[in-house]
Amino acid sequence: MESFDHRTFFLARLVGPGRSIAVLLAGLLLGAAVLVLAPAPTEGSDAGSNLPDDAESSIAQERLATLPEGDDAPAIVVFSRDGGLDAADLAAAGERVQALSQELDVEAVGPIPSDDGSVALAQVPVSGDLSNEENGDLVAEIRSIAKDDLPDGLTTQVTGGPAVQADLGEVFSGADTRLLLVTASVVALLLIITYRSPWLWIVPLAVIGLGDRVAAKVVDTVSAWSGLAVDGSITGITSVLVFGAGTNYALLLIARYREELRRHESRHEAMRQAVGAAAPAILSSSGTVILGLLTLLVADSPFVSRIGLAGAAGLAVAVFFALVVLPAAMSLPGRWLFWPFVPRVGDEDRAHRGVWGRVGAAVTARPAVVTVAGLAVLGAMALGALGIKTGLAQDEQFLDTPESISAQSTLSSAFAGGISSPTVVATVADSVGDVAAAAAEVDGVQSAESAGGDDTTGEVRVVLEADPGSGAALATIDRLRDAVHEVDPDAAVGGPDAEAVDEADTAASDRTKIVPLVLAVVLVMLLVLLRSAVAAVLLGATTVLSYLSALGVGWLFFDHVLGWPAMDVSTPLLAFIFLVALGVDYNIFLTARAREEMAATGDATQSVVTALAVTGGVITSAGVLLAAVFTVLGVLPLVLLAQLGVLVGFGVLLDTVVVRGLVTPAMVAWIGRRFWWPSRLGR
Repeated sequence: MESFDHRTFFLARLVGPGRSIAVLLAGLLLGAAVLVLAPAPTEGSDAGSNLPDDAESSIAQERLATLPEGDDAPAIVVFSRDGGLDAADLAAAGERVQALSQELDVEAVGPIPSDDGSVALAQVPVSGDLSNEENGDLVAEIRSIAKDDLPDGLTTQVTGGPAVQADLGEVFSGADTRLLLVTASVVALLLIITYRSPWLWIVPLAVIGLGDRVAAKVVDTVSAWSGLAVDGSITGITSVLVFGAGTNYALLLIARYREELRRHESRHEAMRQAVGAAAPAILSSSGTVILGLLTLLVADSPFVSRIGLAGAAGLAVAVFFALVVLPAAMSLPGRWLFWPFVPRVGDEDRAHRGVWGRVGAAVTARPAVVTVAGLAVLGAMALGALGIKTGLAQDEQFLDTPESISAQSTLSSAFAGGISSPTVVATVADSVGDVAAAAAEVDGVQSAESAGGDDTTGEVRVVLEADPGSGAALATIDRLRDAVHEVDPDAAVGGPDAEAVDEADTAASDRTKIVPLVLAVVLVMLLVLLRSAVAAVLLGATTVLSYLSALGVGWLFFDHVLGWPAMDVSTPLLAFIFLVALGVDYNIFLTARAREEMAATGDATQSVVTALAVTGGVITSAGVLLAAVFTVLGVLPLVLLAQLGVLVGFGVLLDTVVVRGLVTPAMVAWIGRRFWWPSRLGR
């Protein structure tokens, strides 16, 4: 088949003798300028918050923050010994409490022994306006002082809100470096396997690696300018997205470049044709992902909206490096870069006789059977999603149990479960007594008492019987709110358990708003690229079904294999964004090439077989690579990131192999020319 002239595409004009060197130098200088000049990001303890400002728990926190020390939260020091505490243990604990008061210049309270004498606790006030770093340093100092000069066998652990926050920050200590090294190693290994060349892999890895670092600085700049705080989970997800998607685009471009080198003697001409041919599909697929991520800005959850902003900014940088810097870097060395499998002009493209060519011929021979069977398999896997539970308790959010969580377990064995994370009620000063009395009568409340206030605002501190974040605790919050609202309709219930209730409600609301927007973005982008309503609807529907299948299988895996009782409230929505927006990429790559072949041959079935044969290898490599890169999120010991990595990784493989490799070609062959309706190809 005669090659198309794609040189007129605007990005293709950047490639050529002399121009490639200028573009490469300009890209490197621009990247260096961003790395050097980018401002520091905005930091804050609310970077990972799922709570909007109008949530009841947020309102409670805002009202109580106006009180003297109203935003303070105690660190809880837990003293325990196997077999119970004796008088000497309590005396030693008392000395540690005095040392905490003197060395930290605070008024620590305790030790307070439990009724059975097995555990004692002390409370150390911690200011609520500390930065994450300051809070982490203070908790580390509290732990050091509390453990000093203790009798043998007497142990101390520190929990409470400040300690949990510090342990969460420790999860991301050095996370950027660890995540980058593991991701780069995975990408390098898969590129070596894909290209079977001792050095070709270095070029895309170096370009995308630089793009990842530049993207991180761009995210920092966006954070500094917008005032939106970012944390390790946001930067980690963004880095994985940049590496995964950026390498996918690089694979597609290099595959087309190698194809064009068999047609053109000039490497610059081959790259111009490759960029002109691959860029529209890459821009369409990346545009779908970027617009999908930007829809997250309408989310009420700050964490979700910040991931959307950071991910969109990072992906835009990845596209720039893949379509501007990489072509220049690849075209300078010449054909020898592909050694030992150097493409020569006139060489046969063996892809047509490869595995995916045979798969295409097989599935299009029985298109109805393959389509129905493929959709039935995906539908059966999606049934597992019917039993999904969302909402993780505080002790269920870490893959490795930190000290603050194990301390809660020790504490709850002897005290009420909620003593380490008290619930608070903000009310008017005149109603404090009545609100406390009403709260104390609620089933599941261990105690409720006034905690001070001023002339206008009063605080009631409530201790729940159930463990923090448990289903019983969240149900108690609902009953508590009903009870206090009867006394004071404007009362606001806050604290960790109330925040968990509000986070679940926010996540459900965000899903109802964002899912339709993302589907609309996907349909519009498919319509623009393929100019076919039938193709857009069918490809969008199969991508959504693939997401539901991944969600169903993922939930069964989490529940029955790993023993996780629920998904994080953010997991289903984030997985939907990444899987639908990224998953449709593979269908875009396949059908964009099929449309090109259809325009040349007019044969719907043969066009999709040829497209699958030519793109099958590179798309499979891209899918495996993206799945592996997202799985790397598991190196960070947070259940949210591990769940997201598993769901996106498995879903991408489904899209790559089942949807793009089997269902889509079969559908095109079954429907025939009508697949391209109402474009001229469908007539």
